[in-house]
Order: sequence, then structure tokens, then C-alpha cells
Amino acid sequence: MLPSAPDGSPLTAVLGPTNTGKTHRAVERMLVHDSGMIGLPLRLLAREVYDRVTRRLGEAEVALVTGEERRVPPRPRYWVSTVEAMPVEREVDFLAVDEIQLATHPERGHVFTDRLLNARGRLETWFMGADTMRPVLQQLLPTIRIAGHPRLSKLGCRGASSLAALKPRSAVVAFSAPRVYDLAERLRVRRGGAAVVLGALSPRARNQQVALYESGEVDYMVATDAIGMGLNMDVRHVAFADLAKFDGHETRPLEAAELAQIAGRAGRYLDDGSFGTLSPLPPLDERLTRAIEMHHFPVVRRLIWRNSDLDLASVDALSASLSQRPRSGLLRLVERTEDHSALVALGSRPEIRRRAQGRDAVKLLWDVCRIPDFRQLLFDHHVELLGELFQQLSGPGGQLDPDFVAERVERIDDMQGDIETLMMRMAFVRTWTYVSHRESWLDDARHWQERTRSIEDRLSDALHQRLVARFVDDTQKTAQPRARPRGRRPPESPEPDQRRPEGPFAQLFDLRQKMRDPLPAAGPGDDWLEELVEAPHERFSLDADGRILDGDLTLGRMIRGADLLRPEVTLTLDDAIGSGARSRIQRRLVAWTRDLVSSTLAPLRSEDVTRLSASGRGLVYQLEQNLGTVETAQARAQLATLSPDDRRLLGQVGVRLGKRLVYVRRLLEPSAVRSRVALCSAWLGLHTRITLPPAGAESLPAQRDLDAAAHLAIGYPRFGPRAIRADTAERVARKLHHAARRGVFQLPDGLAARFECNDSDLCAVIEAFGYRRVKDGQFAARGGPHPRRRGRRRKRPGGTTPSPDARTD
Repeated sequence: MLPSAPDGSPLTAVLGPTNTGKTHRAVERMLVHDSGMIGLPLRLLAREVYDRVTRRLGEAEVALVTGEERRVPPRPRYWVSTVEAMPVEREVDFLAVDEIQLATHPERGHVFTDRLLNARGRLETWFMGADTMRPVLQQLLPTIRIAGHPRLSKLGCRGASSLAALKPRSAVVAFSAPRVYDLAERLRVRRGGAAVVLGALSPRARNQQVALYESGEVDYMVATDAIGMGLNMDVRHVAFADLAKFDGHETRPLEAAELAQIAGRAGRYLDDGSFGTLSPLPPLDERLTRAIEMHHFPVVRRLIWRNSDLDLASVDALSASLSQRPRSGLLRLVERTEDHSALVALGSRPEIRRRAQGRDAVKLLWDVCRIPDFRQLLFDHHVELLGELFQQLSGPGGQLDPDFVAERVERIDDMQGDIETLMMRMAFVRTWTYVSHRESWLDDARHWQERTRSIEDRLSDALHQRLVARFVDDTQKTAQPRARPRGRRPPESPEPDQRRPEGPFAQLFDLRQKMRDPLPAAGPGDDWLEELVEAPHERFSLDADGRILDGDLTLGRMIRGADLLRPEVTLTLDDAIGSGARSRIQRRLVAWTRDLVSSTLAPLRSEDVTRLSASGRGLVYQLEQNLGTVETAQARAQLATLSPDDRRLLGQVGVRLGKRLVYVRRLLEPSAVRSRVALCSAWLGLHTRITLPPAGAESLPAQRDLDAAAHLAIGYPRFGPRAIRADTAERVARKLHHAARRGVFQLPDGLAARFECNDSDLCAVIEAFGYRRVKDGQFAARGGPHPRRRGRRRKRPGGTTPSPDARTD
């Protein structure tokens, strides 16, 4: 009997080898929906996808959730997460899980299996992974639709290579940190250096090492199998230095599918890649080579499973429910898990068992047991820490003692030591980062989140510096020239007598000096880069020409993108900054522009808008596309069918429905107008410079080289020779309409002074509002009464003639 699975959305499995674009397709599909969630196998990969999505949408609409990192804006539409940390209790339209073949992993597999059986999106659900999962998916989920995609590039075997013969842009793969360090040392001596990528690195340290490689500062990378899970890097050849790994219990040979997953990192998109072994290992067996090249592997028959319907009545009941066996032959009970082992160990202690009485206490104990053992010390040490945490949390206050936490965190806040020492401290701080994100456990959780993140960032920077100092020798010439990305010139060394300029160019000069030499300046340059890409929204500013500023330093400029609301960014920083650093800065700035648009249009994206009728939402859409102002005539169809509730909700979000214009009052404030001008400038290009209205200005001269649509988009629609702020234009339109009801009317006093124009221009403005001049100072509606000429009388029907004083209106 198969386990039950929830009814609901159509199920799709996207299967195939590496470099088929599975993750990319899933992300694109997710963004088609109004909301979505994607689970990824690694924290590093989750961060990479988060960066990609925020580059398109901004950080206000995307949440990142991993065990040690939570970036959750007030109202995210999309969730990027590790598979274990997926907030599956939230309903989203689209849900996806990547690398679903990890459902066979002896320790983590049960989590992937649980997502496969129980996690669903409201409208659509995707699972991505290896084609070896096809039979078991078809048996477990008979209604699933399976889509297969071929690899985009070829993958071929090159036999065995020595370090001396290893071609540039190669990744050497080993399966332990000491082995990785040894290989990186040898590459430093022979080839000038290597970047190092380990699964235990933080995203910040990993990004710094990858940037070193991607920018061409080094041509080689030494990594563990962490690079096998979808991390995108410019690798042309993968060389296996080991073909066996310690999996936590024993050293075993890698299976063919595992080797293929790692080898598949070679060659990205349409560029072919190769794989092989590193001498003195012999070349791979011919049958194994053929299997990797042709992507033919034994199919998966059974998945690792653990019951997720837990009994929290008691510690024993919880342990028994975790040990429950599956009812399907397609599933196999997980043999051992860290959290269950911790529960058994703590449950055997009388003092813990006394406190773990009742559902809430048992649930708390289980939550504590699920804290990962990032430190990987003796298991008893991990259990001791968990026991101490549970006793504090189950005590009278129900929270951790801040002095207890502070003492342990302060021990880690030390940037001294070698690579191994810093790596150990980074593992320790990950434990406390995980704890700090359980907000009910700490009195001031936000403080501890910021504190542990700050420590991790500084440890990451210090670790990166140690890695560069130990494994990169920039003074030694490599046997072959380094393959830098196309279009990049090597950074030139500054002249010895080059002096630091004064004024706004001083900061740019300092930045260039920091980023030129990756060795002596690696610390300061990386500090600046990391602070920049992690900076809050408020650090950056924007001028009316679309330049993005960090203080006095111009980082980039917004340029024309897919539409008015999605500009792209071109960097204006010096070319001496490496391509990896430039890519990260550009991603941050593009994400910032998306957040700029979201914050500017925030009134139109409130929860009240979701309750509007189709007509109301259509009007809001027009306002968004025009940055907050539309002509009433353009929205006549939507306005005519608005309900009273629509009008009330629109009023609550600040939409004013005028006779001449529909506009959002908050988007006429000076800061919003500046953003609107900058977005229009980016869309129109450098050949058209838009004049920024002075703060509070009600009118300014219309630009001859700017069309009516652009004037409307910046909130100052054009009326003849003047551009008038939308709210002022609407008030004037109402006054003129009211005056015109009496026929011929005099212009209100002070109108010329208010518009800062002469009488001739004022007449042209009034005519642009739809009125005609009757005589000096007098106007009437078009189609209204004409002036009477002296000496001529109109005859009434029947031949009578009215007196000159008779009313004609």
C-alpha cells in the first residue's frame, strides 16, 4: 500500500543529467506565478538562486530561509530555501524541490522523500533531478507528468592528468579538507595558486573564493563534492583526485551517478566539458566512462523514508513514531539520524524526562534535538549542549540565559588563528546562528542574529585572507598564461608616484588601489565589497539622471531594461575591479533598483489592492505602468464600472479619481518624483535629460524634447507650454469646470503667478485644459456660448428680435 499524498496541483518531474537547465526552468516557472517556493539541497545553492531572483524582483519580494540564515521581508511572494528549512506550512501557488534523487541519501534522504510525498503548491508542483528517479516516481505518484531534457553541452573523458599537465579552468575534486589543502598547496607551487571551495564555507567565504577563480586571478579550483549540486562556475575540466569518500560511517567508493553529478559541473550552457582522474590515480574504467558520458545509470528502486506524522504525547511515543516502518516496499526506513539519536540519548536522562511532560514540552525537546551538529565533535559533546539548551528553555522563563549565550558567542569572536582554527569557529558560530533564528528562545533574538552574522562575516573575511595567503602565490609566474574572461584586461599596477586625488575622486582612488592587488589588499578590498553587497537599502541613493551612489562614489547607472519598471544597471566603476566582484556588485544594484520600484509603488501594492474587483485591479495596473498618474480618458472603461467598495479601497491607498486625472498622492512627493524621473531617464536613454522639478514645485516649463507620456509618467502632465503637477492640475481642472458652468468666465486671480508664467502662456495652458478664449481674460467651454458682436441681433423663431441685454445661455 502506498503512502497517501495530498490532492491538489498537477505534478511535474523535470529529469535529466547536469547542465540541462532544470533549476533555471523551475525558477522561471515559479516567477510566472503570483507566489512560489523552491527547495534546494545546499545553503550555498539557495543563496545563489536567491541572488538570481532578487536581481530580477528586488529583495522586498523574496525570502531566503536556511538553517542558519533568514531574510524574510514583510510580505514576500517567493521563498528560496534549503529543502530541510522549507516553510511548507505556507501556501504558495508554485512549489519545487531540486535534486530530488537525494531521497536516496542515507541520512538526508527522508526529508526529500517527505517533500516528494507531502509538499504541494496550490496550482503547480515540480520535482527536479536525475533520470534514475523515473521508475520510482511513476510508481509512487502515478499521475505525475515527466519531462526529460538533454544536456546542453557534451561531456567527454580525458583520462588521467598530472598537476603539471592540468589545463586552465580546471577543478580538482577531493573528499576531505586535509586532502583539499594538500592539493591546493601543490597547485600553488606548480601553477601559481588555486581557489578552495568546501561545503563548510559560509556563502560569503565561498563567494570570495569563487570570485578569485571567476575573475581569472587563479586558473584552478580545489573543491569537495559541494560543487556537484548545481553551483554554476566556469569549469572546463573536472579532475578526480579521489574516487572514494568517508560518508560519516565508512569509506566507500563513489557510485557512478555520484561521479557523474560532479563531473557534470564541467562545461556550462553550450560549452563542452571534460572529466578525468588526477595522477597517480589510473584512468576511469571504460564502462564507467561510457556511463558518465551517455548518462546511463542504474535506476533508483527505493527511497529513504521517515514518518512525519509524529506522536508528541511523550518522549517514548515520539521515538516510536520516528521508528515506524513504511507500508510500501518502495520506501525504506532511515537507519540512523542525528536528531533521533539525540532524542534517544536525552530521553534516557531522568532530569530531561521529568521536564519533557506534555505535548508542548515534548515538541520543544524535539525542536532542540533537531539543531544540527555543525561542530562535528564527539556526539556526546553535542548532546551535552542540547541538554543544557533544553533545560534552560523548559525552565521558568522559557528562554535561554543571555549570559550563557554571550559567554559562548564571545569565545568564537576571535579572528586570529590558522585556516583550521577559523573553520572550527565558523562551524561553532553556525550553531548559535541557528539558535538565534528561533525567536521565542531568546529575549532579544534580533540582537543575537545580527551578532552571530557579524561574527560569521568577519570569520569569512579572515578565512578568505588565510586561504589566499596560503594557496595563491601571485609572485610566481604560471607555466601558462591565465585565461581571463574575454574582454578583460589584466589590472595594471599603479605608478609608484601616483598621488591620491582630493575631493569626490579620493574614494574611487582608494577603491582602485584596494582592488588592484589581490594579495596585500585582499582584506580591505573584500571588506568593502562584502559590505557593499550586504548593505541595507538605505546605503544607496539615486540622482535624477539614474546614477546609483554610495556616498559620493558613483557605482552605476540605470539604463533601459525590459520595461519602465525593470531597468538594467551598467557599472561605472573602474575596470581594475575583477569580473567576479563586478558581477556581485551589479546583482546588488539591480536588486536595489527592483526594491526602489517596489517602495516607490508601495501604495499600489498594499493588501487593500488585492480586494479590488477586476476593474479596480485594471486601474491599478494602468497606474503602475505609468508610475502613478493616468489621464481619466485613458481609464474611462475601468472608472465606469468601479463599485462603491472599489472607490473606498482606492481612496484608502491614496488613489485620487479626478475629472481630468487619476493619480496617487504619495507619488507626487519630492522623493517619489525623483525616482520617477530617474526611471524615465533610464527608459529614454542618455540622449534625453529630464529636468527634475524643484521640491514642491507645482509647475515648470514643459520640455520640448519630452513627449506627453513622459511628462505624465513623472507626475507633471503637459498643458500647453507648462508641465503641471497632477494634483494641482486636477484642482485647477475642477475650478475651471465649475466656472464654465456659468458660461463665459473670468480666470481665477493669481493663476499666472501660481503657474509662474506670463499671460500669453497662461492662455495656452487654459486652452490645453479644453477651453477657448472668448476675449481678453475671458474663457468658455468648447461648444459653449460665442461672444455677441455689437450692432447685430439674432432673430428669434417667428421673426422677433431679442433685446441686446437678453440672456442667451
